[in-house]
Amino acid sequence: MSENTYPSVNDLTLEEKASLTSGGDAWHLQGVEAKGIPGYMITDGPHGLRKSNSATTGEVDLNNSVPATCFPPAAGLSSSWNPELIHQVGEAMAEECIQEKVAVILGPGVNIKRNPLGGRCFEYWSEDPYLAGHEAVGIVAGVQSKGVGTSLKHFAANSQETDRLRISANISQRALREIYFPAFEHIVKEAQPWTIMCAYNCINGVHAAQDRWLLTDVLRDEWGFQGIVMSDWGADHDRVASLNAGLNLEMPPSYTDDQIVYAARDGRIQLAQLDRMAQGMIDLVNKTRAAMSVENYRFDIEAHDEVAHQAAVESMVLLKNDDAILPVAGDAKVTVIGEFARTPRYQGGGSSHITPTKMTSFLDALTERGVDAKFAPGFTLDLEPADPALEAEAVEAAKGADVVLMFLGLPEAAESEGFDRETLDMPAKQIALLEAVAAENKNVVVVLSNGSVVTVAPWAKNAKGILESWLLGQSGGPALADVLFGKVSPSGKLAQTIPFDINDDPSTINWPGEEGHVDYGEGVFVGYRYYDTYNKAVDYPFGFGLSYATFEVSDVKAVKTGACTATVSAVVKNTSNVDAAETVQVYVAPGKADVARPKHELKGFKKVFLKAGESAEVSFDLDDRAFAYWSEKFNDWHVESGEYAIEVGTSSRDIAGSAVVELDGDGKTQQLTEWSNFMEWRKDPLGSQVLEKLRAEGEAGRMPIVPDNDMTRLFLDSMPINNMSVLMGAGGKAITAFMLDEYAKIAETAE
Repeated sequence: MSENTYPSVNDLTLEEKASLTSGGDAWHLQGVEAKGIPGYMITDGPHGLRKSNSATTGEVDLNNSVPATCFPPAAGLSSSWNPELIHQVGEAMAEECIQEKVAVILGPGVNIKRNPLGGRCFEYWSEDPYLAGHEAVGIVAGVQSKGVGTSLKHFAANSQETDRLRISANISQRALREIYFPAFEHIVKEAQPWTIMCAYNCINGVHAAQDRWLLTDVLRDEWGFQGIVMSDWGADHDRVASLNAGLNLEMPPSYTDDQIVYAARDGRIQLAQLDRMAQGMIDLVNKTRAAMSVENYRFDIEAHDEVAHQAAVESMVLLKNDDAILPVAGDAKVTVIGEFARTPRYQGGGSSHITPTKMTSFLDALTERGVDAKFAPGFTLDLEPADPALEAEAVEAAKGADVVLMFLGLPEAAESEGFDRETLDMPAKQIALLEAVAAENKNVVVVLSNGSVVTVAPWAKNAKGILESWLLGQSGGPALADVLFGKVSPSGKLAQTIPFDINDDPSTINWPGEEGHVDYGEGVFVGYRYYDTYNKAVDYPFGFGLSYATFEVSDVKAVKTGACTATVSAVVKNTSNVDAAETVQVYVAPGKADVARPKHELKGFKKVFLKAGESAEVSFDLDDRAFAYWSEKFNDWHVESGEYAIEVGTSSRDIAGSAVVELDGDGKTQQLTEWSNFMEWRKDPLGSQVLEKLRAEGEAGRMPIVPDNDMTRLFLDSMPINNMSVLMGAGGKAITAFMLDEYAKIAETAE
């Protein structure tokens, strides 16, 4: 076999085919050297390469990895609302994979932030599936543009850490389709990730790794996925069932290839199915051969650090800026308080933990820029009680400062993969320190470090400024200096709502589940879809973020372009003397609907950089999915006819203007039966013809007359027509028979 002629599944023995469906070790595919199939490396990194130093031996070591650029985790990067920047991050990640001979990098993770207490929220993108999909697609496209594969994860409904290896997420079909699937669906259709990783959990009682409906019917047959599906590490509990369901690769290996061989021989696995799964593994290897054949490649450490720097700048969200306390004046007397300023928490804990190529703290950045500032740590980065000596030192340092920059947040012990948080509050010792400092100096700016939202309202009165910096990766220090001192204006927008209290979140009543299951009882009302629909007060709404500039959004227009499509446009103007970026957001608000729908949903966004006084027109094409909901009646997406408001603004609660379009709808109808009620017959195009004929026959004396008054309609509207005898006795049976007979005639003619 020549170097350029690669094998197909037809060249392999049964045993070799089976071997391809399990890893060689914890970090390698299982190769078939005799047939020219290498065992390439695959390893972690949603926000950068985490290649263990022991990966070549196949061991699992989460704390000892080769140096790689640590980009901001999704908690921060999602707040950039900048897909082009995210694509650049993906390209840089791929270059590091090429250097380290990693064929597939495991990420991004696009599970929904169903509840802000989720321990892995730092690794996921948003409470909103549209935003998550349209941002994270940049990682997939960017990485794969360099010939390296990605693994979109965790498919699906992996939104908590509690009992994550076995819990059943019990979710309605509509909630799956509208909330928990769309980010995956968009990325599959737009970028075709080379691999998808299935989740640990069950969905409605079936393990994701063994769910043929999930892995084959939906993912491959409906969405057109062409890559391979691998298990999360340890998520495959029955290799035969999983392979039949559509799982190509078990990771890590359980050394049970003989199970697949025996099952193929006795018919429990069809040979054609084994061939499909094994050929997928060969196809994956062949896609990565070119990149894995590059020798002596070295990525540009400084260039990648600069990408991480820009990503960190755009990840920050300015929540409060009373008295224009930010940016800090160049000649201001500054005191910095908080250990996070010296020892930054720049990433989350767990399998994504990266050894950075370099690390620059905020204090390092100040030193490099010649900024003279007092520093006091104030507290320790643990969950231990406060240290009175550290507190006293911090309060003393704050005296006389023009501005106090307080770095507060969650230590790593408070949130990580492996467990869910128990509270939204920051450690009490930090809040107490803030109160003590504010009592001495009113000019306090709080800089937050956290992977998911924390409560702000209880302590916000003690700060004139609040900057949510999330987790900023290795270049967060210089990025913070850029923003705090005004070299660049903050431009981040919240990718998740900040509630006043965790009990305000609709999922909390079913969080984190019981007796092996968790009910997603809030349905499609996740995050702002709940808060905005039910007028629930929040601290900071989805999409919110201040700037050093001011903007005006005007001239909102919407034009119908098809039966179920429209175009919307608006003008955004920078009305200040500061160059800055604004993110224009488009929400679709349905009118009267047959099902309970959220007040509005994000369906478009664009980040626009404008110089002082500059303006620009932005436009958005809205396809039918922008107006659709998942109908369990039709088992399909459905656009109803009627009016839809298209709202344009700068957060889900800051709507600058709106326009209304009247859509024809998709015309979907469901076959009427004896179990359809009178309202359904009246609304249906054919059913309404039948009722008109029934009325005419009644007036002619050939059929009983159906009473037409408010009380009768009250009963009839919700009554299946096979119950007509309840209201009309024997005449009701005749009406039912007539309606079904006439409907059959009209339906046959319509065909």
